[in-house]
Amino acid sequence: MTNAAADSRLFEPTRLGPLDLPNRLVMAPMTRNRATADGVPQAITATYYAQRATAGLIIAEASTPNAVGQTYPNITAIHNDAHVEGWRQVTGAVHAAGGRMFLQIQHGGRVGHPDTSGLMPVAPSPIPLPEPIHTPTGRQEAVVPREMTVDEIRSTVADFADAARRAVAAGFAGVEVHAANGYLLHQFLAKGTNHRTDGYGGSVAGRIRFTVEVVRAVAEAIGPERVGVRLAPGLTVNGIDEGDTAQLYPALVAALADIGPEYLHLVFADPEQQMFKDIRAAWPGTLIANPVLGWGGPLPADGGRQAAERLLAAGADLISLGRPFLANPDLVARLRTGAPLNALREEGLMYTQGENGYTDYPTLPATGTPAALRDAA
Repeated sequence: MTNAAADSRLFEPTRLGPLDLPNRLVMAPMTRNRATADGVPQAITATYYAQRATAGLIIAEASTPNAVGQTYPNITAIHNDAHVEGWRQVTGAVHAAGGRMFLQIQHGGRVGHPDTSGLMPVAPSPIPLPEPIHTPTGRQEAVVPREMTVDEIRSTVADFADAARRAVAAGFAGVEVHAANGYLLHQFLAKGTNHRTDGYGGSVAGRIRFTVEVVRAVAEAIGPERVGVRLAPGLTVNGIDEGDTAQLYPALVAALADIGPEYLHLVFADPEQQMFKDIRAAWPGTLIANPVLGWGGPLPADGGRQAAERLLAAGADLISLGRPFLANPDLVARLRTGAPLNALREEGLMYTQGENGYTDYPTLPATGTPAALRDAA
């Protein structure tokens, strides 16, 4: 183990609201499709997250706050008692392993299909996803979503708040509101998917209104110190076209700062981009940064270590990593000691059932090579 590795801020203890974190590494939320068809986490999910409990914080995978918000087959949910009980087994296993967890709450909006949820997807405007979507019978063309009424918007805000209460009841330390990656809240933010002419569309103030109302309701339900928000400025995944990113996010960040959630979580953060710099300067709370490691392909040889260090130097407080944690349950130890990383297996294993590519990645031996692991313990 080098002195540089030992002295890195990545491995310093820190705090997040009321939580003591043993390091600054966060396991990013990643859909893994291992739940039952109606969204209940299974025992294998408890094993999966407990294996990764050395992360400073785990943000568990996107879970829907209501039935119509389901995106893909076999994703987790958090809107009934069975979901709470399933997640309680997961948080119990992680707590027993010494870990800490938030739960990401995500409504898919137009990213959904009747063959998956049994319901017609809803969205800010009746504009379909411009690409096929995975369903229980394979990839199908997306359907035209139904435009949400104002009453439905208000009931969805309430659903997010109720989901947050359920998450806390299930043992999570808090929740992350997913306003990124082209799902419902992001669809309201973006000009390309939000053509509304009422108070939830048009101007920047109108388009951020739904996200702000959701975050406020969640913060009032469980306390702002238990709430984070995920944002993806400029990200075009799932057919998103924001149209005015440079105006949109300063207004949104300012409105969120008035509510006071504990953290913002920036997807694919780049310390050289002006948007990252502006958000860091404007945001008074904790900033979690997710570095740009590329879509698909092999993991970087250093597991994202250099990218993480650059973001910390640029002002991020915590660093979230996704795929490196999938292949390396003991990622924190491997990054700390410079041990080799497991190769990530084929992408299809990320979104299927069973332990292959999920709970069967090897960990470093408790003793023996590398000796630096013993020194770091």
